[in-house]
Amino acid sequence: MVAYRSGESAAMEVLVKRHHEKLLRFLIRLVGERAAAEDVFQETFVQVHLSANSYDAERRFEPWLFTIAANKARDLLRKNSRRRTLDLSSPVQGASSGGDGTTFVDLLASSTATPAAETSDAEKDRLVQRAVSELPATLREVILLAYFQRMSYSQIADVLGIPLGTVKSRLHSAVAAFAKQWSFMVKSSEEYRQPS
Repeated sequence: MVAYRSGESAAMEVLVKRHHEKLLRFLIRLVGERAAAEDVFQETFVQVHLSANSYDAERRFEPWLFTIAANKARDLLRKNSRRRTLDLSSPVQGASSGGDGTTFVDLLASSTATPAAETSDAEKDRLVQRAVSELPATLREVILLAYFQRMSYSQIADVLGIPLGTVKSRLHSAVAAFAKQWSFMVKSSEEYRQPS
């Protein structure tokens, strides 16, 4: 970013390529559809260009970038206030289903699936997508940053522009809300599969 600010225009291309996959994945999960996420991605880098002189070179670039992206995504979500379904592309594997104390972290734990477990894992992924999509936007963004982007509490606070205590509180609420949704969806899914 410092190189770009000092006139090396090719440095922007390096930044876009370096952060493309991770940022786009975050935006798809946050706004719920790839086309909208790609638009927000482009708007984010336009804003990076426009705000280049305000970038503090003493701080890490990625949290600053994610702050801009989260703000642009929030703007879009406010503009399109209807609820969207999230497309969480990260597979959810290795967790058992049902009311056995499975946590959100357990659901996100990656392991090599056996062929017999593939269908079960695909179903879990679908249920996780639905459960996360039911969360309010403030809880959804904090859980995506924490568990899918693996950001620290302080990085999340920087990205969202909220105090550290609020991050912890929202994450606690998000996990509790997710667990409630997960339990309901698993139970509904099992009832649906029961023969009449």
